Amino acid sequence: MLAVVTAVSAQVNLGIKGGINLSNLYDNDLDDKNAKIGFHVGLATDYEFAYNMAIQSGLFFTTKGAKVVYDFPIIGEVDGTLNSLNFQVPVHFAYKADVTPGTRVVFHAGPYLAYGVGGKITSGGDELGDTFGDNGLLKRFDAGLGLGVGAEVGAFLIDLGWDMGLVNVANWDNGSIKNQSAYLSLGYKF
Repeated sequence: MLAVVTAVSAQVNLGIKGGINLSNLYDNDLDDKNAKIGFHVGLATDYEFAYNMAIQSGLFFTTKGAKVVYDFPIIGEVDGTLNSLNFQVPVHFAYKADVTPGTRVVFHAGPYLAYGVGGKITSGGDELGDTFGDNGLLKRFDAGLGLGVGAEVGAFLIDLGWDMGLVNVANWDNGSIKNQSAYLSLGYKF
């Protein structure tokens, strides 16, 4: 009976979110790296299973990568930009603190899964190759942890967060590169 009451009282909200990213790669060997500006956009879900608690997820198209100066084993020296296009699914636990009627501060954290679908590596204005694939620098699968804080004001959302990759995405022997990304999102719940 408790399960039925919980399922009936749970509320699922769908929405859209999008915004800007500052992404980078981290590794002990990448000395000269700078954040790359990108974007993300997608469909968001918010499953409120208890008072002020929810599971937040969705499907997002996001750009990642970095500006690098590095001699990669696969393609040689790069003084340019590594771009990757990804589909990402976060699964975050969220706690929502009431501030005023209709306004809540949202704290969230949890894992994410991402899959690379495209991207190019450029150096000095020249295209050096694909980011993913047999001759690409990065593996397609990525996973990590994310955390953030945001606000719900009526149906509008604002979110500031950070994702840290835990999977080595380097596509060569003895390589160890991981993604990281900070983001600012705006959204709307239907």
